[in-house]
Amino acid sequence: MALTGLPPDTDADVARVTEALAMITPRWNVRVLLALNGQPLRYRELAARLSWLRDGQLHPKVRQLCEAGLVERIEHSPRHVTYGATDRATTLLPVLPLIVTWAEQYLEKPEQPLPAIEQVEDSLTLLTRRHAAAILWALKIRGEASGRALAMAVMPGSDWTNVYPPLRQLVDDGLVATDGNGQPYRLSPAGDGLGPVLGALSAWSAGQPLTQAGQHPVWGNAQAAPGQRKWLVSHPRPQAPTATPAPARTGQTPRVWQRTALFSHAVPSRPLAALPTGGPRR
Repeated sequence: MALTGLPPDTDADVARVTEALAMITPRWNVRVLLALNGQPLRYRELAARLSWLRDGQLHPKVRQLCEAGLVERIEHSPRHVTYGATDRATTLLPVLPLIVTWAEQYLEKPEQPLPAIEQVEDSLTLLTRRHAAAILWALKIRGEASGRALAMAVMPGSDWTNVYPPLRQLVDDGLVATDGNGQPYRLSPAGDGLGPVLGALSAWSAGQPLTQAGQHPVWGNAQAAPGQRKWLVSHPRPQAPTATPAPARTGQTPRVWQRTALFSHAVPSRPLAALPTGGPRR
């Protein structure tokens, strides 16, 4: 059953990416996956890595990720159970540096730099706004569109004025731009800059190698940056396809990613100062 008025292939693509985002965006889910990426852990070992989470918070997360096929529960004996990231989850990890690249370029800058994992979490929250994926796809395809035209593409059968709350949210978030009431909507530079991220998420959600992201019919053909981001870890990691990274900012050399750049065992913290204007809101 079609969820949007977009062509069937595009509608299916939007639905897959929306479902994928729903798996990983809930708070702490990415941190759980990163903690389990490597040697399988017993529950108490996992809890020690995520010590700021109470058992009542961690256990439901692990169960949900198991149900989503991203975490595997292995029962060695009734008293010996371990949890580990599945191959499906492992192939997701190369998407995370792409998200950080986008966040560093387009998100508002706090007074104190945020850890990369928080950049990922903030960015995923923006992408899971209601109807966000469908609106971004429609605007990328059409270039510009009125609110009524977007409503027909994104929520056919619904009162067309219902498109304005999610549209206004995306404008406030800095992903969509307009010149004013009654004027067409278009992707902002930040929204258009999501191409490598959305192409990679589309490839991953379709079970394709992330190297296919650049060939995405809507978000593909993004210019590749020289070099490839790498993950440096202290233990063996299953090999996974890597996505073409987003263009690096002029004058900067490609970053080499440490595991600790995206995950820290420390209790997460947020700056208390208000964020300045100038980019998509967190």
